[in-house]
Amino acid sequence: MAQRLGCRMKEINNTPKIRRSTMMIRWNPTRDLVAWPLELTSAQREMNKLINNFFHSNNDENGVAAAWTPAVDVIENDNEYIVRVELPGVNKNDLKITLESNVLTIAGEKKAEEEVKREDYHRIERTYGSFQRSFTLPTMVNADKIDTLFQDGILRVTLPKAEEARPRQIEVNVK
Repeated sequence: MAQRLGCRMKEINNTPKIRRSTMMIRWNPTRDLVAWPLELTSAQREMNKLINNFFHSNNDENGVAAAWTPAVDVIENDNEYIVRVELPGVNKNDLKITLESNVLTIAGEKKAEEEVKREDYHRIERTYGSFQRSFTLPTMVNADKIDTLFQDGILRVTLPKAEEARPRQIEVNVK
């Protein structure tokens, strides 16, 4: 018998047996469980899409897209919250922004540019209609200093945190 690096290879009829090397790894019973929730989440997301598309299609029976929801970014830093909303084609006069009980609500309407003649269109994907997005802020804000800017189809709402909600540096005294 030939011996190589502690592995034995048998020779039968003077022909070496082909042996594939495998790497031994330590068995970790939780390794597969870590990926499992991600796979379930992905499967659940796909199932939700399927059900939503079946019961709540984004298109009506004539292929016209239904109401829309604008995309929103909510950012927090030490001093303020910044909310950015994509609102292409929305007129600033059609927007309403309110703050009540620490809930910021942005509502508005995107109006159709022209009357839709369905027989002329092959496909209609642009959406129109009313929308409303509400966000509960985790800390109190200074309502008197809220600032808004609507430029290039992007609404930016800056909500300064109330003084008592801001983080404070506490000095450590040594005796």
